[in-house]
Amino acid sequence: MMDFTILGCLCIALLFVALALSVPVGIALAATGILGMALGPGMDFLAGQLSSLPYAVTANYAFAVLPLFVLMGVLAERSKITEEVFRAADVWLRQFKGGLYQAVIVGSAVFAAISGSTIVNAVVFTRLAFPEMLKYGYSRSLSIGAIAAAGSFAAMIPPSITMVIYAILTEQSVGQLLIAGIIPGLLTAAVYMVGIMIMVRIRPDLAPGLGAPVPLREKLKAIKWLWSVVVLVALVLGGIYLGVFPPSAAGAMGAFGVFVIFVLRLRSKVRSELGAALLDSATVSCIVFAVLIGGLIFSRMLVVLGMIDGIVDVITSITQNPVEFLILASVFYLVLGCFLDTTSMMVVTLPFIYPITQRLGIDGIWFGIVLVKLVEISVITPPVGMNLFAVMSAVDEKTTFRHVVRGVMPFIGLELIVLGLLIAFPVLITWLPQQMLSK
Repeated sequence: MMDFTILGCLCIALLFVALALSVPVGIALAATGILGMALGPGMDFLAGQLSSLPYAVTANYAFAVLPLFVLMGVLAERSKITEEVFRAADVWLRQFKGGLYQAVIVGSAVFAAISGSTIVNAVVFTRLAFPEMLKYGYSRSLSIGAIAAAGSFAAMIPPSITMVIYAILTEQSVGQLLIAGIIPGLLTAAVYMVGIMIMVRIRPDLAPGLGAPVPLREKLKAIKWLWSVVVLVALVLGGIYLGVFPPSAAGAMGAFGVFVIFVLRLRSKVRSELGAALLDSATVSCIVFAVLIGGLIFSRMLVVLGMIDGIVDVITSITQNPVEFLILASVFYLVLGCFLDTTSMMVVTLPFIYPITQRLGIDGIWFGIVLVKLVEISVITPPVGMNLFAVMSAVDEKTTFRHVVRGVMPFIGLELIVLGLLIAFPVLITWLPQQMLSK
């Protein structure tokens, strides 16, 4: 019989070959996991795992929050909530140098609070804001880069699909993770805004001159456009933070709230638009669950072959310092993010990375938010950052991939600054969840 360690290494190598050949992630993970268990523990063990594991994932009530958050984002986009958020931010910020950059950042941060998907955020704001930015003479590269980078806010600002996936894989509290993302998400948006102010001051050609002052009455009127977002955020995050209902119920309440707004706004188009929205939500949710099931099959294979313990021992022999490990893990994920999509990256690596964090005494919520920050960076990291391709798919004007890559580079630098702050000051992550538990 083949040595289990050698078999595990061969399965890992086979997985990366399959991913390089563009085999769908869920299929690649499941197939290599099944092969490893069949050749290792045997067919009886494999049959037992296949009969129980997929059902355990899909039947878990706590995981219902994932498709509900997806549905929230899809219905919000079709309800034109995004457009109102951007217009309100534009009214308040247009009179400043680089005001449309700032409006994109603020609008993306607000929409992230009801979206949960980085790709949806990036595509929506590309269609909405990019033509306006070109019209007023903003830099083509920095405009598309700002949209792609700000779209990543949806990974951190709750509700976040990425956080739900992390919670599923590590058995952490979904509610605490979502609340823990609020301060880092707002901090990232603030750093982006300061960064934009510095960039347009150093290079005035990146943005047109100051816009005309906007009357206070018009600004106050624009605030009314945000009522739906305020209600939804208060409903979902307020309910979780105060312990009124668990995350799954909060997702249901949020989805219902967006649905009511959707019906009130579309009226005659509800039937046709609702069918398309439900189909989009179901498609995205099924893809995510397929990847999760495949990933859990693969991770179970690594566990039974003894690969997890071996990898943990090797890495912990290198360093026992939690901060040093987080820095090493950050470098690892930043490199990996150049080649893998975010869900694949988490599903493939967390089975052996997370046990190391536990052995080193690293708080699971702290590490989860740091990992989400790394995911934020990976979605805008060339050559395979998902948001880069998302904005390219939504651009009608003549814009090349080179423009996008050049435009996101300053924001990758800003993201690294925020990452350093989150590692150096864990309280930025842990304070809000601790307050939540004390209530």
